Amino acid sequence: MRLVIILGACLFVFGLLMLFLKKSDVAREGLHYFDFWMFFFGIVFGIVIYNSPLIHYDNYSHWAIIVKYLFTQGHLPVSSDQIISFTSYPPAMALFITQFVTWLGFSEGGMLLGQFIVIWAGLYGVFSVVRDRTRATITYVLCLILALLNVFNISIRMDNLLVDFVIPVIAAAGFAAVYTYREKRWLQLLLTFLFSSELLLIKNSGAMYVVMLMAYLIYSIVHDVQGNWFKRWAFGFGEALVPLGLSYLLFFWWSQHVHTAFQAVSKHEISVQAYQDQLNSESTATISKIGHKFLEQIFSFNSLSTKGVILINFVLIISWIIIRLFLKKRSHLFSSLIAIDVSFVIYYISVFGMYIVSMPYAEAINLDGSERYLSSMVMLNMLLAGMVIVNAMDTSMFEIDIKKRGIRSYQSISTKKLYQTSGIVLTAFATILMFSEINGLKFNQALNKDALPVQLSKMTSQNMRYNDNQVLLVDIHPNDVQNMYAGYVGKYYFYSDNVIARENFMMSNAEFEHVLNHYQYVVIPEEHATFTTMMKHVYHQKITQGIFKVTKGGLVPVANIPE
Repeated sequence: MRLVIILGACLFVFGLLMLFLKKSDVAREGLHYFDFWMFFFGIVFGIVIYNSPLIHYDNYSHWAIIVKYLFTQGHLPVSSDQIISFTSYPPAMALFITQFVTWLGFSEGGMLLGQFIVIWAGLYGVFSVVRDRTRATITYVLCLILALLNVFNISIRMDNLLVDFVIPVIAAAGFAAVYTYREKRWLQLLLTFLFSSELLLIKNSGAMYVVMLMAYLIYSIVHDVQGNWFKRWAFGFGEALVPLGLSYLLFFWWSQHVHTAFQAVSKHEISVQAYQDQLNSESTATISKIGHKFLEQIFSFNSLSTKGVILINFVLIISWIIIRLFLKKRSHLFSSLIAIDVSFVIYYISVFGMYIVSMPYAEAINLDGSERYLSSMVMLNMLLAGMVIVNAMDTSMFEIDIKKRGIRSYQSISTKKLYQTSGIVLTAFATILMFSEINGLKFNQALNKDALPVQLSKMTSQNMRYNDNQVLLVDIHPNDVQNMYAGYVGKYYFYSDNVIARENFMMSNAEFEHVLNHYQYVVIPEEHATFTTMMKHVYHQKITQGIFKVTKGGLVPVANIPE
């Protein structure tokens, strides 16, 4: 981990040196409007995200807890670490965040900021596909698309440690790298290997994005190689196998570690035997029922991901009509539309397959997380559509040669005014949407001020030493206990896999005393009427909220739970 981080830091310093010595293309090109736009919103988002609490369920079921584990333990989980539930999840993102909080200091805001830096870097890399970055209107089309991502990212958002937004952004940056370095084959292949490796080692579902990236790499190579169709395609497949094979070897290495370190098959682990067992246990009626509900969602106009698919198709078709029929120019818009729709179909089938072979029936029938999973592909294809559109716009301009472009490089005064007005409108909409998302994040912070993680942070500091304390977390919300949210939050916060959340205390005095004596500590974030009543009956104590040590005579208040 340190070797990778140090190598990246050295490359960054080398890049800055080349920039200072004016020996890079960036130095010769200078700064543009979108650079300032990205820098400004990067800072503003960074400040807001750093001050955001972690609320979402999956932050505590895996993503935050694995970072905390890596930070405190200094090694990957082993079979005895019951606090880690999803042992098959690759650790690439968690490792980077761990190193980041090692430098910055451990905190929820630090973790979110580390992930945001990766997201923002990936989005910034998308601008590399623009041929003429001096044209503000063209670059602000991408800025508007970046702002629109927040609309379709509503189930994920940037104030969560979920990788469902990270993966499409990294994949989009990979596509941009393949296009940008199409004339430097060795660099193109190297970057494809790096992006593919990262996608596979962020989450197993990254495999779909790697397939798409490899398909585009093959197309790029075939397009540039001379010769008959057989030679071109054979050469394309042959060269693409190099980065694909190397990236798979890294993923295979991780998979071997999982099989060696853990005997049981973890949730979402790629296992043919587990898939076969799941299929054998599912009846045709069950699969049909899940399939019917899945189709209902993807064909519903109330589904945000479906609206995204329609928007992408509509914009690409309109753009193709304008450029082909009105401007009389050729473009790759229509073929790109077909490729994007094919990717949607394949991805939707793969998501449905995941519900059938990898998820328990209770989660599959409710399509748990479906909008989140589907939105990931919507966001990737939105970025890809944006990259295709800005290049089509560039090649459709009156002056094709970038070097000859200037303030007079327009067909007429009216087209120049239209171009300038469009630039102002795009800038305004992109900026408004960004501020809207920032306000939305702040609103969420205010809305979640009474959430369980925030309540615990106000009561005491979290434990940072892995322990086996027996802790009872008294929660007044039955759903949070039933879906294990309260339990996961407690395990993360008190850093013990022996934290149990409970809401039901309707029992006899003897049963209540028996239950309480199973624990060393009791945590009550907010007053629980039944628990308070039982404490009065059994121990003659008035207990409302706080942290307590369990003794024979009742509960004794403590400031925190010892590590």
